[in-house]
Amino acid sequence: MLPVVNRYFIYLAYNGKNYCGWQRQPNGVAVQQRLEEALSTLLRASVAVVGAGRTDAGVHARLMVAHFDWQEPITDLDFLTDKLNRLLPADIAVYRIVPVRPEAHARFDALSRTYKYYVATQKDPFRGEQTCRVHGKLDFEAMNDACAVLFDYRDFTSFSKLHTDVKTNNCRIYRAGWEREGDLWVFTIQADRFLRNMVRAIVGTLLEVGRGRLTTEGLRRVIEAKDRCRAGTSVPGHALFLEDIAYPDALFCLD
Repeated sequence: MLPVVNRYFIYLAYNGKNYCGWQRQPNGVAVQQRLEEALSTLLRASVAVVGAGRTDAGVHARLMVAHFDWQEPITDLDFLTDKLNRLLPADIAVYRIVPVRPEAHARFDALSRTYKYYVATQKDPFRGEQTCRVHGKLDFEAMNDACAVLFDYRDFTSFSKLHTDVKTNNCRIYRAGWEREGDLWVFTIQADRFLRNMVRAIVGTLLEVGRGRLTTEGLRRVIEAKDRCRAGTSVPGHALFLEDIAYPDALFCLD
């Protein structure tokens, strides 16, 4: 008889400045590592955490989701949440912990992920660490027109980091566009999945459109080439935020 699995989703946020990314790395401190260490300390046993994806070094998350298993039901999840927040460093915060079905998976069951990238067109001494300063005038209307091209394609090899170990470079983009938020321009993109470095490469290529160096049809040719060298330079990670992850409601129905 198989043991009963009690699986939980952790909803958390983090400032990625001091981390090599979400996923454990041999040459740096990762958010996953800090979370596993804190959970293991509180539960007094080794706990492995599986994230919904992996953010690159310096990238932030306003909402990341991860799951872990425990042999016994945890009766007071609010208490565990509070204890975790006391133990974790100031740049990682746990919002809540919720029970899910034993087969629920933080990564494979995600319906969509949403990212935002923040661009500043003028110098700001207070938000420089979380925005990308862009010099010169940008045509955001042209950049939004170019965003419509993204919906016509599934294979985004041209925006993927080279030599990544994935079975497919196909993604379905549901939303992509630029909006003004105060004195910032924000690029929002939602898709069923993202390739490594994909959002930063897309933003860098759209900036080329905004500078008048690339046309909408040129963007089509970049995508169709399936060649990372044809796309624009990746923008820095410090202005990128993982904003949201959506899951089917059935994962939370335990009856």
